[in-house]
Amino acid sequence: QVQLVESGGGLVQPGGSLRLSCVASRSISNYVMGWYRQAPGKEREWVASFTTGGSTNYADTVKGRFTGSRDNTKNMVYLQMNSLKPEDTAIYFCKAQNFGFDYWGQGTQVTVSS
Repeated sequence: QVQLVESGGGLVQPGGSLRLSCVASRSISNYVMGWYRQAPGKEREWVASFTTGGSTNYADTVKGRFTGSRDNTKNMVYLQMNSLKPEDTAIYFCKAQNFGFDYWGQGTQVTVSS
């Protein structure tokens, strides 16, 4: 089992940037890590994922604007979000997946508004 804690959310103007962090309670080297988000009244959606082999994939809605990474030495994953839009407003969740089990953090709020 792994516990996840996200941080770095906040209020930012359109076009601005934020960097989200997610720290795990144990080694993540054997976990597929991911970022998801849930906007008010909408279902949770996938944003980005990072395989154990180092590959990174992004949803089309954030490709070219968001960059994620994982640091297995620090048990952390990051999501650098640039050129933020109002439609990026959501709670952002970190997820760890291994052996068919999913572990979620509690999320961090990102609000993009002028």
